[in-house]
Amino acid sequence: MDNKKIEFINEMKKRTKGIALRVINLQSKMPNNQISWIIGKQILRSATSVAANYRAASKARSGRYFYSKLSIVIEETDETMFWLELLADAKIFPK
Repeated sequence: MDNKKIEFINEMKKRTKGIALRVINLQSKMPNNQISWIIGKQILRSATSVAANYRAASKARSGRYFYSKLSIVIEETDETMFWLELLADAKIFPK
């Protein structure tokens, strides 16, 4: 594997983990009510899944496995965006 590819993989691992950490921080600052708890749980699951599945994709032993894991990353990223938008649109947490 060439150095550029290794650098890209490592950068993406760092970025996806960073997103998960930012969501953990966001979730800990959300209002203490049932709606916030439910949405917070969902966003926490999807954001941490992005990081975990990208990490798994980076270790793929085959193209099929890589594609499968990366598809999950894309799906979970979109779900995370949905929950962030919902938090803002419902005025639970500012943009």
